[in-house]
Amino acid sequence: MAVKIRLNRMGAKKNPFYRIVVADSRAPRDGRFIEIVGSYDVTKEPAVVNIDEEKVINWMSKGAQPTDTVKTLLAKKGIIAKFAEFKKANK
Repeated sequence: MAVKIRLNRMGAKKNPFYRIVVADSRAPRDGRFIEIVGSYDVTKEPAVVNIDEEKVINWMSKGAQPTDTVKTLLAKKGIIAKFAEFKKANK
């Protein structure tokens, strides 16, 4: 089973916000997911991003792949760099 860390759209019409979820890659965008690891609110200025670093690093160490959009959010928060250090330390 391929696992992805991706966005799940929530909110009303013309008023979106997103959950950052861990889901099976075959599941639909707003369908079933395994765990919620954060949120992303694009309606605020600047955009508000809340991510549980420990959960994301744990899932990435298990092989979960972030989508391109989530990868940029993780890079802005510095989680990609922390995961690289975590991976290097465990080798």
